[in-house]
Amino acid sequence: MDKKKIIDLSMRVTQVTHSGTDFIDGDVLLSDRLNKASMPTSPHRMTFILVALCTKGECTLSLDTQQLTIRKNDVVIISDRHIVDNFQSSDDADGLVMILSVNFFYEVVSNVSDVSMLFCFSRKHPVVTLTDSEVELFRSYFFMLKEKVGATDNHFRRDIVRTLILAMFYDLSNVIVRIQESENRKQTRADAIFTQFIKLVEHNFRIERRVGWYAEQLCITPKYLSETVKTVSNRTPNDWIDSYVTLEMRVLLKTTTKSIKEISDELHFPNQSFLGKFFREHVGVSPSAYRRQ
Repeated sequence: MDKKKIIDLSMRVTQVTHSGTDFIDGDVLLSDRLNKASMPTSPHRMTFILVALCTKGECTLSLDTQQLTIRKNDVVIISDRHIVDNFQSSDDADGLVMILSVNFFYEVVSNVSDVSMLFCFSRKHPVVTLTDSEVELFRSYFFMLKEKVGATDNHFRRDIVRTLILAMFYDLSNVIVRIQESENRKQTRADAIFTQFIKLVEHNFRIERRVGWYAEQLCITPKYLSETVKTVSNRTPNDWIDSYVTLEMRVLLKTTTKSIKEISDELHFPNQSFLGKFFREHVGVSPSAYRRQ
């Protein structure tokens, strides 16, 4: 794929091109008219988080060059920085679409463990088939959110929406538990190593960021761990570790009044300057600028 042709797909453009939407300007967009949405048919990099449910028909798209098919009762979860391309749909396709800005997403998340299972799983399984009862639960959340987002005279509108979205994420994570329990019966050694690695990262990323340390805990070589994680998830162990660290930084910057030095100490960086460099490399702005956004 020619990276020069990749265009960022922004919340503002998406808001304009979705028909029949309710939104909190720049942060939340809800549409129950997927068939009226303008979806990318050329390479676009996501700058927001998308959760959508197909209610009828069929859609296909390319996600980071991987071809996906989405059918009735499938939910698709795509986080920011992924590249979407070649969207096509059947004439009868329709569904429910929820889009969150990255900043609003980190307002929703009060703890990394709240959503780590959901978004780690979705990187490998962006499309998941729901049971009938799970579809009804998702629809209930969606239309309740649509009602609350539309209640512009409610002083607590934003807080209510945040709380409902977090509750929905927990229920979607419960879907993941169901699927993982089923998959564990036929889990390969590579899958088992990846699952153990992610659990170790979730509990230790604040203190330990060396791939060698994680390999030692799993009684395998760093090279074998790197090859296995890359094969299973298309990402390196360092990518996963850095993702957890970056997510925790964003949460601390957005939801606490801790100084950057305090955050640096809490995450065991050598100093505040080193944390700032790391954050700029992964987020694109300084910690102070991110907090002010």
